[in-house]
Amino acid sequence: MKIVLFGKNGQVGWELQRSLAPLGELVALDRHSLNYCGDLSNLAGIRETVRALRPDVIVNAAAYTAVDKAETETELAHMINALAPSALAEEAKNCGAFLLHYSTDYVFDGSGDQAWREGDSVAPLSVYGQTKLAGEQAIQASGCEYLIFRTSWVYAARGNNFAKTMLRLAQEREQLSVINDQIGAPTGAELLADVSAHAIRTAIQNPELTGIYHLAAAGETSWYDYAHFVLDYARQSGMALKTSKQAVTAIPTSHYPTPAQRPLNSRLNTEKLKSAFDLRLPNWQTGVERMLNEIYGK
Repeated sequence: MKIVLFGKNGQVGWELQRSLAPLGELVALDRHSLNYCGDLSNLAGIRETVRALRPDVIVNAAAYTAVDKAETETELAHMINALAPSALAEEAKNCGAFLLHYSTDYVFDGSGDQAWREGDSVAPLSVYGQTKLAGEQAIQASGCEYLIFRTSWVYAARGNNFAKTMLRLAQEREQLSVINDQIGAPTGAELLADVSAHAIRTAIQNPELTGIYHLAAAGETSWYDYAHFVLDYARQSGMALKTSKQAVTAIPTSHYPTPAQRPLNSRLNTEKLKSAFDLRLPNWQTGVERMLNEIYGK
């Protein structure tokens, strides 16, 4: 089996290089790759890459993820999140390849307090969400065999993430304010990569599994409670923090305006995924603690 991975150096792409390698020959690309084009803003180039390599599986872990900048860089966000997945899907259809693509809870409007199901009405609040939805729809319309995994609150030990930011700020400041009315499940890139490898292997043998699935860690939390979890870990590990437990203040999203509107409800119902692929997803705390141990453990 030949697999082409786009976005090899992103949080998820980095972990995918590990999880996909046992499945077959892996060609991992990013926008700086030399032998083949991995730049999703170059539509002709990525089409040529697929035609030259004729893979059995295409995994697209590349995306435009600067949510606030997307409000002004609309053309670039649309190119990478909508037009590029469309091109990859068309080329996958032409060469008989299977396509795995990642999307987001931002396709929903974040209303209510129930976990979103795959068939719920979509109504993105931001340009980022709109472009990710357009990418989903293009893949569905292409006629290729595909898996689309919607996920949320993705983190990894590699690169920047919310936990690292909280720890840095708590070492610098005596007080912190953290949003408490956005609810979701922190989901590790490692979990996404491992589930992806399992799902690819299963779906290739069972093409009726083609479709959209929600993939996130189990449980739910707010950014405020997530911050407390991380800072409690730091205190228990002996890390010196300027911010005391009582000095972390909960604030609503309305007190922290951003160019792009964030959904308040990022809960994702994962029952369809667990049933189709016979999976049990770990609680979000398990992955976050493992990531913290990897970075800061002694």
